[in-house]
Amino acid sequence: MKLYSLSVLHKGSTKANLLKAAYDLSSFSFFQRSSIQEFMTFTSALIVERSALGSRASVKEQEYLCHVYVRNDNLGGVVIADSEYPSRVCFTLLDKVLDEFSRQVNSIDWPSGSPATVQYTALDSHLAKYQNPREADAMTKVQAELDETKIILHSTMESLLERGEKLDDLVQKSEHLGNQSKAFYKTARKQNSCCEIM
Repeated sequence: MKLYSLSVLHKGSTKANLLKAAYDLSSFSFFQRSSIQEFMTFTSALIVERSALGSRASVKEQEYLCHVYVRNDNLGGVVIADSEYPSRVCFTLLDKVLDEFSRQVNSIDWPSGSPATVQYTALDSHLAKYQNPREADAMTKVQAELDETKIILHSTMESLLERGEKLDDLVQKSEHLGNQSKAFYKTARKQNSCCEIM
């Protein structure tokens, strides 16, 4: 999972204007980086130009996904990531960056601004922080912990059961469970059987 580009743009009436951008092109050859950066800048501007105000979208370009969010105030953001990076985290990042940008940079400067004139320095740190979605996004971190716990629980349950023995057989043989508890177990097992992942 990797983020390559994070851009803030102003959507004008005919074209999008790049206000600020950050890139992580370390995975590309040194000699390709300037061309790749230009292509990412071009793609980001093109996507913002063609997106409606108040819209979010994910556009696939080769093996990359371009996530765009254009607000109703004409401020837009684009994240270019690989296809494995969670799109929800990208849109969370765009929300955060655009809110922060709009508080720090006056909207009067958006139509005529450029990366050299706009005083906003947080993009590089956001791009670096969000390289690992588990650390940057609380929801992704919780989901990863839940997945790990689920794996541990499944393996623990399997190791508790002796070879060839099934939990269903143990429930039937149990002297500690009443008939009502056994019936509840069977009903719950039937209800959950369509949702089990084994």
